[in-house]
Amino acid sequence: MSGHVQQPPIRVLLVDDAVETRGLVRLALRLRGGFDVLAETGSGEEAIALAARLQPDVVVLDLGLPDLAGRTVLTQVREAAPSVQVVVFSGADPHDADLAWYEQHTAGYVVKNEEIDYLVDLVLAAGRPTLPSPAQTAEVDLPQDLSSVRQARSVVRSTLATWELEHLHDEACLVVSELATNALNHAQSSFCVRLSLHPTTVRIEVGDSGHGTPEPQPHSATREGGRGMLLVAAMSASWGIDRSEGGKVVWAELARETAGRPGS
Repeated sequence: MSGHVQQPPIRVLLVDDAVETRGLVRLALRLRGGFDVLAETGSGEEAIALAARLQPDVVVLDLGLPDLAGRTVLTQVREAAPSVQVVVFSGADPHDADLAWYEQHTAGYVVKNEEIDYLVDLVLAAGRPTLPSPAQTAEVDLPQDLSSVRQARSVVRSTLATWELEHLHDEACLVVSELATNALNHAQSSFCVRLSLHPTTVRIEVGDSGHGTPEPQPHSATREGGRGMLLVAAMSASWGIDRSEGGKVVWAELARETAGRPGS
C-alpha cells in the first residue's frame, strides 16, 4: 500500500511595520495552505534576531522599516540565516541601479500594488524550489587527496560549458576550490561535488563527513584562514550549510546573469 508523503510546511517570517499588511499576507498564506508563519515583526532589528533564532525558510520583507534601512536588514537577515530566501514586498519599484542588486540577493521583488497571489506564488517558489532534471545536474565523488581540488574545477568547467555558461567559469572554479579545500583541510574526508542548474542560478554543493562549519572571517593582515569564504560569500547570490547525521553540505548559488555586476 502506498500513501502520499506530505511535505513539511514552508516556514515564513513576516517583516512589515504595517500591521494590516502583515495580516493580509498571513491570511493569503493560510488560505493557500502549506505555510507556517513562525513570527512577524515591524522592526528591522527584531527581524534579524528572529531570523537568527528561528531559521525560517522564507522572509517576506518590507524595505520601509522605521529603524533600519532595507538593504541593511536584508543583508543581516541573510547573514543570520544563510539558507533563508528573502522575498521583498515593497511599496515602491526599485530604481534601475538597484534592480540588479535585488535580483542577485533576493528570491523576488513584489510591489504592493501587485496581486497578493503573485506574492504567495513567489514565497512558494522560494521555499520549495523545483528540483532540476537529471540533464541539469552533475555529480562526482572525489577522494581525500589534494588532486581532487583540481578534478573538482575540471568538473565545474566541463559542466558549465555543457550548459553554455562559460562566463561563470572563474567565479564557479574559485567557489568549488574553496569548498573542496575546506572539506580536505577541515573535515579531512573525501567529498562529493554536485552542480545543479536552476532558472536564475547555478548551485554548487560540496558534501563531506565533517561537522564543523566554515565561516567568513574579518580581514586580517596576520591570519590566512577564512578569506576564501569571504570571497564565496561576496560572489554568491546566496550560500549556506545543510547538516545531517553523516556530515554536512556547504552550498553556494551563482547568478546566471551577470549584467548587473561591476565590471561585467
